[in-house]
Amino acid sequence: MINNTITAAKGFLAAGVHCGVKKSTKPDLALLVCPAGATAAAVFTTNRIVAAPVTISAKHVKNTKIYAAVINSGNANACTGTRGLTNAVIMCTTAAGELNINPHNVLIASTGIIGSQLPIRKIQAGIVKAAKKLSASPKAGLDFAKAIMTTDTKTKQTTRKLEISGKEIIIAATAKGAGMIAPNMATTITVITTDIAITKPLLARALKAAVGRSLNKLTVDGHQSTNDTAMLLASGAAGNRPVTSPCRRYRKFAKALEDVCADLTKQMVLDAEGATRMFTVVIKGAATRADAAKAARAIADYDLVKCAVHGADPNWGRIICAVGSAGVKLNPQKLTCKIGDITVFKNGRPAKFDPKKASKVISRTEHTVTINLGAGKFSDFCYGCDLSEQYISINADYHT
Repeated sequence: MINNTITAAKGFLAAGVHCGVKKSTKPDLALLVCPAGATAAAVFTTNRIVAAPVTISAKHVKNTKIYAAVINSGNANACTGTRGLTNAVIMCTTAAGELNINPHNVLIASTGIIGSQLPIRKIQAGIVKAAKKLSASPKAGLDFAKAIMTTDTKTKQTTRKLEISGKEIIIAATAKGAGMIAPNMATTITVITTDIAITKPLLARALKAAVGRSLNKLTVDGHQSTNDTAMLLASGAAGNRPVTSPCRRYRKFAKALEDVCADLTKQMVLDAEGATRMFTVVIKGAATRADAAKAARAIADYDLVKCAVHGADPNWGRIICAVGSAGVKLNPQKLTCKIGDITVFKNGRPAKFDPKKASKVISRTEHTVTINLGAGKFSDFCYGCDLSEQYISINADYHT
């Protein structure tokens, strides 16, 4: 059986169990362990309201080694005050007790409903249960991926193999995320394992860059979570000569890591709440890099554009309206828009095109909208998805 889960990287064990956080019988407690200790890096939400596990993990990830990560779904442990922080610490101490490690060498994350206290005794029992099922098998990795899901309809997993210093290096990852997603540092819960030997500063540098070109380019509904976390653990078990400088070997690893994150990003946008298709907004000709990013996000977030995509409607007027309201510098006389390879608006005026052909482009699982602002030389992009009736139903029924 091919292992496409987080246990594919050497030096990691995983488990996923049901402990009762969710009312259903679906898995809701995930445990990842690196017995020999892993070099770790993480990025977190930039929302000013942060969940208790973010506060704790932001401190713990600074330590030299991380031996375990615990993630629960069904409850975000956000806006839960002092008691929430206490419960977050209990998650760490319980895992540490089971694994005979220091609680400060444990990372945690939570996802689910905001404002409710964790059923901490159930979670403690779940950690004990998961610790007994730890395995490096593909099934264990899949169980882990299932246990971090909330409104996701499928697991998101991917792996990459590369050679560094004559050794096979594996990068493996899983993520959850279907709604409450906007580009801003570590959107969703993402867990990445690798067996490369690399210094902590370089690992952090690679993760920040990879997230910046993937997860941070994804918007489902323009709403940033209180719990967003992306963690990367490197076991060093591949036995390569340690990567200690931003050399060619580092760049090779960083590129593979970015590919992994981009793969997860596309999996998430295609499983977004109620989504039926995704689109990439590419901005060219911006006056600044910041303007390019701002314009791309404005279009991808624009509800009328998202609705038009759902209806396969080549409504360039909504796209032009979105970019015009983005607050970026543009040249109206040079403004141009393409849907796929079809030019629908050129130099500030409507272009002649076949609406049926354009509609077919939009009807694909993926398509690209390209805008040239005619104001400079900078470019950027953003991933978005359509907005359907199902998105409203899912979020209307998601009661606290």
